Amino acid sequence: MNTYGSNENGNAPYSYKSARLYGAAFGVRAEWLYEGEPPIFGAYPSGEADSDRLVPVIGHVGADPEGAVLFALGQTPGDLAPIPPGGTDQARALLVAGGSMPGLADHGALIYFEYQRTPPTPDMLGHVVVVETETDEVLVKRLLRGSRAGLFDLESLDGPTRRDCRLRWAAHITAIIPPWQARRILRTHAA
Repeated sequence: MNTYGSNENGNAPYSYKSARLYGAAFGVRAEWLYEGEPPIFGAYPSGEADSDRLVPVIGHVGADPEGAVLFALGQTPGDLAPIPPGGTDQARALLVAGGSMPGLADHGALIYFEYQRTPPTPDMLGHVVVVETETDEVLVKRLLRGSRAGLFDLESLDGPTRRDCRLRWAAHITAIIPPWQARRILRTHAA
């Protein structure tokens, strides 16, 4: 069994999962430990582009009209994607699977958002956003007012509208990368 000491000394290889645990414990990015990416604290080296910094692809937007995201947080190693322009280390990406979002994102596209887990704000109403429902579903939907305070309607791009949903959080979409570009920038880790 590998131990921290043998990993630190370079005597034993370690998984991306271990890098995530060590990174959380020491306040640095797992990518820095695993691939030599810069640490999360402090300034990044001058001249380093956002595209050189990586964030997790945490799930897939489902192929059905419901648009459910299947979280892959427990799977290691995970896919990574460069931070989009203007993004932060809290950026996360979703990989589109299927044709559930015509006119917004095709199969293979990446959808980015900032994973801050804050309640919906008025400026999100009428926009397509990423939300987590009270029933643990993460969806990409157009956010609309519900029938009373604290409830929201979630309009699908290609399916029925869900009425009067309670939400844990909502996040603006910060970037959508088309499939042809997503294939070029996605970094998949082998098991």
